[in-house]
Amino acid sequence: MNLDFSFYNWDLISNFVLKGLYFSLMLTVIATIGGVFFGTLLALMRLSGKKWLDVPATIYVNGMRSIPLVMVILWFFLLVPAIIGRPIGAEVSAVITFIAFEAAYFSEIMRAGIQSIPRGQVYAGQALGMTYGQNMKLVVLPQAFRNMLPVLLTQTIILFQDTSLVYAIGAYDMLKGFEVAGKNFGRPIEAYLAAAVLYFVMCYALSWMVKRLHQKIAIIR
Repeated sequence: MNLDFSFYNWDLISNFVLKGLYFSLMLTVIATIGGVFFGTLLALMRLSGKKWLDVPATIYVNGMRSIPLVMVILWFFLLVPAIIGRPIGAEVSAVITFIAFEAAYFSEIMRAGIQSIPRGQVYAGQALGMTYGQNMKLVVLPQAFRNMLPVLLTQTIILFQDTSLVYAIGAYDMLKGFEVAGKNFGRPIEAYLAAAVLYFVMCYALSWMVKRLHQKIAIIR
């Protein structure tokens, strides 16, 4: 096997790879923000003690966590246009799917973070006359976010890796950019190897940063 990476240059990267990298990063950021927001709501529903909130949230979380992400991506991409009668595009489909899917995982992270807060602080807030919403907003959630920040960031790194699955519906992510470049220059093996190296470097660097952050949080505690 004769590998040749000499065809890589800035023009190739800017024309093929950067477009896909931008979409992968954008999808990661949007899915993280949306996933944390809806995941927090799901976590509060599961901890509310009210069955009419707990049961549907539990079914949703357990259901999503039991299905492979690529299946959810394909189902949404194929079924939703058939239901509404018009296509929504691979990129929009990917964004909605990732938010819906990641919300289930962020929900469990946030639920663990909320439950890690000593009950004494909750009782102290109640003694001061705070409502349930005020207690969550001012006392519990800020501490839960701090405690769970390393885990949230780790899940975000996994999310970034999972963005490569949008390849299944033809969305132009970073992996797709490398594939197109490889096909255009007749070097698909080199293209996939370069994609693997870039994924590894980015994810390893982010993981190292998360580890350092976790150490600082541990010192603060």
